[in-house]
Amino acid sequence: MKIMNIHETEQQEQQTEVQNKEQDQRQDQQQTRGQEDYEELVARLKEKDQEIAACKDKMLRLAAELENFKKRIEREKEEHMKYALESFSNELLPFLDNLERAVAASKESRDIDRLIEGLELTLSGYLKTLERFGLKTFVAEGQRFDPNLHEAICIEESHEHEENTVIKELLKGYTLHEKLLRPALVVVSKKPCGGSGQGETSA
Repeated sequence: MKIMNIHETEQQEQQTEVQNKEQDQRQDQQQTRGQEDYEELVARLKEKDQEIAACKDKMLRLAAELENFKKRIEREKEEHMKYALESFSNELLPFLDNLERAVAASKESRDIDRLIEGLELTLSGYLKTLERFGLKTFVAEGQRFDPNLHEAICIEESHEHEENTVIKELLKGYTLHEKLLRPALVVVSKKPCGGSGQGETSA
């Protein structure tokens, strides 16, 4: 009986030792997997940090390129404006020369008709030059009053015109590239209040 007990005890000890070894192996495996998971996580974090750094660098470079682009556009805009003004000024110089000649001629000659003819030619050429740069005048007299184009200085009774018609143009209006630059100053008609006379009322 004692021999059997000793044998059983040895078996139990062997089983316990095997179980302990298996448990140690499982713990070692778990630790190994945990270490591997940790190292993988650290590697992924480093990779993400590198991606973030690359994105930041790309954003900075794009911002610098955008700023340079804006500066280049501003320079080109300034140069374009200077060139346009230079071209416009060169186009006007001949008319200044003609006006100076007309003034000089008027001091030496009493031929008023010739002087007027020269001034009219100069004015006509000047207006054509302005039209090439988009500056145009528009007809107001005889048109229906339009507050977007006309500025009424006064209202005048009229038997000859429909009500709210421009019957006089006191100052020409101009548009620049189809946009109103200056409204025409006008006199607008209204129906007579009674009688045959005409009256005038300030706008």
